[in-house]
Amino acid sequence: MKLNENVKIVAEKCVLVPYEPCHVEKYHKWMEDEEIRRLTGSERLSLEEEFEMQKSWREDDDKLTFIVLSREEGEETNRMLGDVNLFISKSENLEEEEDVGEVEVMIAEPRGRGKGIGQEAVSLIISWAFKNLQIARFCVKITEDNAPSLSLFEKKLGFKRVSYSSAFKEITMELPGERLESHFGRFLGENSQILEHK
Repeated sequence: MKLNENVKIVAEKCVLVPYEPCHVEKYHKWMEDEEIRRLTGSERLSLEEEFEMQKSWREDDDKLTFIVLSREEGEETNRMLGDVNLFISKSENLEEEEDVGEVEVMIAEPRGRGKGIGQEAVSLIISWAFKNLQIARFCVKITEDNAPSLSLFEKKLGFKRVSYSSAFKEITMELPGERLESHFGRFLGENSQILEHK
């Protein structure tokens, strides 16, 4: 999405930056891990295909992605921990015209796990999309055996289970509107600084 191409969000535990070509090689290396692909529902891509995917994420209006960086000093590629994304679609309810943001987060680097970085990254992207894209419905789809993600979204972020797909062994959760307003509506302003990414 072009709207975030110059957006850098600095928060307490992480920094979010747009997905740039300089990030692709490390991202591709992460996605060579079979378990990461399984948990994220991703296909194995060649490096060339990964560069094409990065372009797609930058150009398409229905995809929003940020690379999650540590707060350490140094080269961005050395600070990369994972990514956080939104797939934006129209509501499946024909009576509603609103956009729905499907959230995905991956903290690929073990050194970034268990520190609240994923929680902060998801909170930032939801808050940013709520403010800048006027998205008021958010959901997530998680494989039933992904205990860390289930805990993150259900216990820490306040998402509620709405359905289960036995075919995909996947749980769908949605963020209640009152939780969006009370927590995420103000999270960005209270917990981060928006800078220009160069």
